[in-house]
Amino acid sequence: MVIPMKDRLVVVTGAGGFIGGHLVADLRRQSYAKIRAVDVKPLDEWYQRFDDVENLSLDLNVKENCETASKGAGQIFNLAANMGGMGFIEKNKALCMLSVLINTHMLQAARQYEVGKYFYSSSACVYNGDKQTDPNSPALKEADAYPALAEDGYGWEKLFSERMCRHFREDFGMHTRVARFHNVYGPHGTWDGGREKAPAAICRKVIEAKNSGRHEIEIWGDGHQTRSFMYIDDCLHGTQAILASDILEPINLGSSELVSINQLVDLAEDIAGIKLKRSYNLKAPKGVNGRNSDNTMIKKLLGWEPSVRLRDGLEKTYHWIYDQIQQKKK
Repeated sequence: MVIPMKDRLVVVTGAGGFIGGHLVADLRRQSYAKIRAVDVKPLDEWYQRFDDVENLSLDLNVKENCETASKGAGQIFNLAANMGGMGFIEKNKALCMLSVLINTHMLQAARQYEVGKYFYSSSACVYNGDKQTDPNSPALKEADAYPALAEDGYGWEKLFSERMCRHFREDFGMHTRVARFHNVYGPHGTWDGGREKAPAAICRKVIEAKNSGRHEIEIWGDGHQTRSFMYIDDCLHGTQAILASDILEPINLGSSELVSINQLVDLAEDIAGIKLKRSYNLKAPKGVNGRNSDNTMIKKLLGWEPSVRLRDGLEKTYHWIYDQIQQKKK
């Protein structure tokens, strides 16, 4: 008898983080019977934690812990990694590279315990840097990862781990699926401390500028660099759809709504009802000049693409961060 996936154990690694916490919440909403949530952080530091879930604080750099996490699972969503925004990635390249241990050990454990389905969260940072030198660069297609010239550290680790998933599928017959996330944002994410990404950082800076009365904001880079940003709800839908699909090769999972960092600040200012004086820190980490998601492949294969407008998602994120800042004052 084939046991439905909803009745089998599903494992989410990185569950104490932003995307992982939201994924666990979404699986609960779908009435998954058994959920194991795993993260290296102490339980009281998880962004979201649910008492009706098996919560494990484990360092998945250690092979034995990956075996503990994987035993009995029907499917695994491997989201665990050392990562953050450009301020973190550019200054912690070795730490980012070490995440290769997590995916390597998790794949071995998944094979050992004959896990039915395995998802790996890759990143748009795998793409060739020479294709991202212009803010108006064409959107990145899946084939643009090769010839390889990935983001130093974090991007190379992701690209290597993609290949590892591919070879475990080819050599051992495992059901592995890979999505290249493009700048996921939303509530319950990192918004201060150095690991936050641009949408959260901009929201925080605008809120602080308004609250302080200084009405000034520092922007990293010249503000002309471009990105697309995917709201968390789209990420959750796409992640689960890709794991359930027949898509064998890594695929983009991102919004195709391209904006400059200046335009991102415009949106945050509009939400806040304020205009700020801008200063540009040209020495700060800013990443590539232009990056967007070409969604031709996902529209063809899934008949779907991320569709939450940046203005709508950013407004929800802004108000959540505003509430966090207000709570900190108490």
